Amino acid sequence: MLTLHDYWRSGAGYRVRIALALKNVPHDRVTHDLRTGAQRLPDYVALAPQGLVPAIEADGLTLTQSLAILEWIEETWPDPALLPADASGRAIVRSMAALVACDIHPLNNLRVLNALKADLGAQQPQVDAWIARWIGDGFAALETLIARHGAGFAYGDTPTIADCCLVPQVYSAERFAVDLTPYPHIVAVAARMRAIDAVAAAHPSQQSDAD
Repeated sequence: MLTLHDYWRSGAGYRVRIALALKNVPHDRVTHDLRTGAQRLPDYVALAPQGLVPAIEADGLTLTQSLAILEWIEETWPDPALLPADASGRAIVRSMAALVACDIHPLNNLRVLNALKADLGAQQPQVDAWIARWIGDGFAALETLIARHGAGFAYGDTPTIADCCLVPQVYSAERFAVDLTPYPHIVAVAARMRAIDAVAAAHPSQQSDAD
């Protein structure tokens, strides 16, 4: 049995939940409240040395980093495919996923926002401006890529790991009241993804630890 270590509002965890749901992979879920620092407790750090979620346990194997986990899920349960069949398509999808997971999300996750406040004395309006800046920069590029390569989804006409990354980032943008009107392709893709029952079930509000 696969075990997902997660937190309901984790964008990286949300990506993995979407992929598992799209592929109908059975799994248990263990939650760690990031607000209380549960991810830094010794037992969890022994499992996942960075003290971050998500992490996956399966058959004695432990995996961290959401993009690596998404690739592992794709290779372990190849149907339905979340990567295109051709090498060029796979590279484009991976670049779109990395745009979100490497260039937008890390600058806006909880530990960075806490550091802005605690270490640099940023006030909430400054933090909100920081969030909007990096989401806006990344979404401007992603909007162009979707216009170029999308056909209903971020790439092509079926979900890929790019969509698994896009949906949580749109959720984060909405949570922080980022204006999404400049990004109609992103909004349309997110809406189409959210209309899929499996994706809807992965939404943060549907998780057992949501509050």
